[in-house]
Formats: sequence, structure tokens, C-alpha cells
Amino acid sequence: MKASETNFQALIEGTKQYAVPLFQRRYSWQRKEWQDLLDDLNDLYENESTNNHFIGSIVTMPQPSEPQSVPPFLLIDGQQRLTTIFVLLILLRDIAKTEEGTGMLAEKIHNTLLTNQYHEGLNRYKLLPTLQDNDRHAFFELINEKIEAHQDSLIVSCYLYFKKGIRLLNLNCEKLYQVIVNRLSIVGIVLESDDNPSIVFESLNARGRPLTEADLIRNYFFMKIDLNQQEMIYKEYWLPMQNALGDDLTEFMRHYLASDGAAVKTNEVYLVLKRKVDLHKNPLAELNRIKRFADFYDKIIKPEKESNLVVRQNLTRLNRLNFTVLHPFLLNCYFDYEEGKLTTNEFVDILKILENFLIRRFVCNIQTRGLNKILPVLHFNAVKQSSNFIDGLQSYLQSQNYPKDNEFKKNLIESSAYGNDDKQAKKTRLILETLENHFNHKEKPSFANVSIEHVMPQTLTKEWETQLGEDWQQDYDFYLNTLGNLTLTAYNSELSNKSFNDKKTYFKNSNFSLNAYFESVEKWDKTAIEKRAECLADKALEIWAYFGSSNQTTSNSNSVAGTKPKSLMILDEVHRIKSWKDVYVTLLDWVADNELETFIELSKEYPHLINQDSFNLRRFVPLKNNYYVEIHLNADQIYRFCNQAMQRIGLSTDDWKIEFE
Repeated sequence: MKASETNFQALIEGTKQYAVPLFQRRYSWQRKEWQDLLDDLNDLYENESTNNHFIGSIVTMPQPSEPQSVPPFLLIDGQQRLTTIFVLLILLRDIAKTEEGTGMLAEKIHNTLLTNQYHEGLNRYKLLPTLQDNDRHAFFELINEKIEAHQDSLIVSCYLYFKKGIRLLNLNCEKLYQVIVNRLSIVGIVLESDDNPSIVFESLNARGRPLTEADLIRNYFFMKIDLNQQEMIYKEYWLPMQNALGDDLTEFMRHYLASDGAAVKTNEVYLVLKRKVDLHKNPLAELNRIKRFADFYDKIIKPEKESNLVVRQNLTRLNRLNFTVLHPFLLNCYFDYEEGKLTTNEFVDILKILENFLIRRFVCNIQTRGLNKILPVLHFNAVKQSSNFIDGLQSYLQSQNYPKDNEFKKNLIESSAYGNDDKQAKKTRLILETLENHFNHKEKPSFANVSIEHVMPQTLTKEWETQLGEDWQQDYDFYLNTLGNLTLTAYNSELSNKSFNDKKTYFKNSNFSLNAYFESVEKWDKTAIEKRAECLADKALEIWAYFGSSNQTTSNSNSVAGTKPKSLMILDEVHRIKSWKDVYVTLLDWVADNELETFIELSKEYPHLINQDSFNLRRFVPLKNNYYVEIHLNADQIYRFCNQAMQRIGLSTDDWKIEFE
């Protein structure tokens, strides 16, 4: 880069143009900055013997130009002070027009400092403010003497502030003109062609809001587009994306790039896209494609914008599952749908397949981290698997930890479906709503103002303890948050921990078929919860039916009673064991060693199973950390508790397994 001290006359006279790139913020100087500059100007005006006043640097970068056109410069830094000086010159031109004997000054300012006299269109203007927030339009109207249209613009406010200040100070416009163009000193810095202007800008403005990846991408594209086309292209391509996606723009760019099949980190979006555009050497074509995919993305994250009702409904359901890692795949599917490669029915089938896959994995607590490898290449692999896209999609997903019926049903019945995780509760609510809709109502029930209700309440009364029986504490622990004990109601606060008979009165008047089930139930305990869970699980198997060629399983039993474990594997650590008691103790020792925070949470939530004081337990054995665990449990209870403990940590049945003799 080259730097030299100069003044504003040398900087702006002659045929040239300064364009504020789109990565710059809008004009933002206000009363404080204006008054500081006015004070400096007045000091120079009153004291001719004082030295010139240094007001900072102006960083520019020359841009390629067509023969006979105006030489363009990107204004990398200093746009606030340069824009303000231009506004002052416009004001002096306007004042000079009204004062006797200064008409030549007005003409000189207009033709040599504000405009390129012999050029038309955008080339006519010496300064092109950013297109953001209408700054450019307001500035042009000032030059063309039409300030009334933009009274809310800071650029116009600047004009009016200095107009009042100059009048109050009674400054002569010709003398003030000489002060501005000759006695305000600046350092002009001109970047070389191999300097990165966005990085220079960011380093010069380190105290400001950092540039996003989307800011860098916008700048990159518009640096490659002719200045005379920028406004049209900005309004047609970039601005609609920016208005529609807002803060989601960078995330969209990441998912757009990931739709090519490779995961992209958020802080690498700009570099990856730059390499892609440089490779194809057609920035406008790429921008056009990005704009099209942005429209798809807008519908994916805001399904209400999708015009087709069935597509909209299924997109909404997928959004409720909160798997944003799906977005790159969905972008490709939307493109195929819009191109006519997929019919509406096929697109809907794809959305249903994805929901089926994700619901089954969620219920079976299969970790989502694996999806980061599966989904970015899902479109490619579905095409590769079969000439029929849907067959290929099902075939590929079936090989990616897609739970079979016995595992799905077992976890629907036994796993915790409602816990401390709000995301888990939202997904469980979707399952309950879907089960309700499966009753084939003539009119779809409304789920507004409805929440999940625990039939056996979260806080037990003595009446509930009596109804549950001798093992009420263990039954409470193992069944409270399972699907069989959950329903939907708008009377959650009224029901609270009322008795089952009192709750049945509410359920009897409920509009939900889920609650009609309770009318014939006399007692709500472990057996009743298991029976209802079995019923709901069978319905879930119909709704999210297994797809694929093989659904065979080694066992149809949901019980581990009578089995004899011989080893426990946790994250590739193999532990030799002889009994279910060993499974229980070994697993909790592992949790205490590796996930102490979770272990403490479990001890607080289940003090009758894990406790530092053995007097709180009936039959117990010590752990390695001096806690005690209750062992008056059968095999099914031990397995269920271990499964829930692993869920709490975030480990799936792929991460821990039991091998039997």
C-alpha cells in the first residue's frame, strides 16, 4: 500500500469516483461528530496562522475500469469523514447559489468536486455511498437539490445541522470553502491490487461490530461486479435475501455450501464460497443460484411461506424436530422439486421418510452427532443407491442406525420421554399430537393452549403413594416420564397432583381421544401405565412404520428378565460382569468417574436409589466413591434405570451395550 499526506482538493478533484463497498456500515455520524468538525472548521476559519488540521486517513483501492469510463476507487476506510465533507461541499454550493457574486463558486464546486461533469448515470457522481438503508439515494437527492424526500436520513440531517451551524456562526462560504479543501489534512492510503480490502477494513475497525461471513461474501461478489450494475444486482439478488433471512443469512450460506456434500464450518463459509466462485469464474451465475436456494431456505425455516398445504404441514413437523443438519439435503430436494424432478407427492414422501427416521432415532436415543456425517451426503448416496430416488433414500437410511420395530417399541414403552431437556419435551409433544390425530377425527383437534400432563403426577400425595402400592417409589422413578404416563390437556394447572379419580372427571370431558382411554381404567399404577404404553406404542408402529427390506429382530420380548449378562461395553471400554447387579454397579461407577456432574444430578433426583447415607436404602452395596446404591431391583428395573442414566449423559444404545451368555 502507498500512503501520502494530502488535502481534500487533491483527493477529489479530477475525474474519479469513490464507491463505498457493501461491507461498510451505513453513514452513522451524528450530532457529536458534526459539532466536533464544525468546531475545528471554525477554529481554522478564525485563525489563519494556525497549522492545518489533521482529521484522519482515507483508505482506497483502485478498481478495473472500462476505457473512457471514470476511474473507480473502493473507499475502504474513511467513508464517514469523506461523506461528511461531500455533504458540506453540497451545502456550500447551495449557499453560494443564493449569495451575490458567488455563482462561479457554486458552479466550480458542483462540476469539479461533486460530479464528473462530462459523464452520465452513476459515473456522474464522485461519491457512491453504500446501497444499504437508502444512503445512496438520499445523497444523490442532495446533489440534485431534492432534500425534502429524505428528512429521516442521517445524510440529510448532517446537511441541515451544518446549514444551521454555518448560519449561526455567520461564516463566509468562499472562505469556508478554502478551509475545507485546503486546510483539512488527511493521509491518503492506496491499496495494491493484491491487498485484501475486507481484511484491511476489519483491522481498521476492530472496535466495531465484526464482519460476518455473509458481509464478506457480499463484498466479494460486488467487488467483481461493475459499479454501474451494482445497484440493480443488489436490489434484485442480495437485498431480497438479506430482508428475508436477516441474521440467518450466514447460516444459510453454510447450508448452501454443505448441499454440495461437504460439511462447512461457520468461520470458513467465506473462504469455501470464494474458492467455489473462483473455480467457476462466473460470480453473477453463482449469485443467481444462491438467491434461488435462499428462497428454498426461507420456506424450509418458515414453512408458512410454502404455498402447497401438504408440503407446508410436513415441513412444519420436521422443523419441530429441530434437526437443522437436514437443511442442506432439503435444499437439494427443493431444487429437484422446483425443477420438476420430484412430484409433490414424492417430495411429501421424502419429508415423511425423514420424520420417520428421526423420530425412531430420537425415541431410541441414538445420538444426533452421527447425523453430521450422514445427512450432508444423503442426497448423493440416495441417488447412488437406486435409479428411484425414494427407494435409494430408504435403502441408504436403513443402513444408518435406523431402529427396527422391537427396539422402537421397547424404547417407546420404557424410555424417559419427558425430562429436563426442553427439546425432548417438544419432540414428545409432537409424538402425542400425532397419536391423537391418528384417531381419525372428522375435525382435527386444536392443540393451542395444550400442554403435556403427567397422569401420575410429578409430586405425589399420600393418596397416590397408596394407590401405587408398596414399591411406589421405584414405580414413580421408572414410570413417571414414560410415554404411558403422559397425555395432552389444556387443564394442566387445574389437574396438578389431584387423585386419579379426580383427573378422570376432567379426562371424561376432554375433546382428545387420548384421554377417552382413561374412562374404563379403575386404577392408575405400574401395570396400567405399561398397558397404555403398549397400546400407544402399537399405534406409533403404524404411524412411523418401518421402511426397508428387513425388519427381523433377534427377540420380540421387551423384557430382559431371565437373561444373564456377561459383559458391559461403555464407549469401547469392556467390563466383565456376572449379574445384573454387576451391570448396575459397574455402570454407576463409570458415571461417577467420567460424568460426575450427571452422577450428582442422579443422586439428587433418585435419593432412594443413589445416596451417601445407606440408612435411606433397603438393600445396598457401596460404589467406589463412597456412595451407596439400592439393589432391591429386578433385571428390567436395572436395565431401565441404566438406560435412563445413559440418556441423561447423552449416550445412546450404540455407546453402551450388554452382551449376554
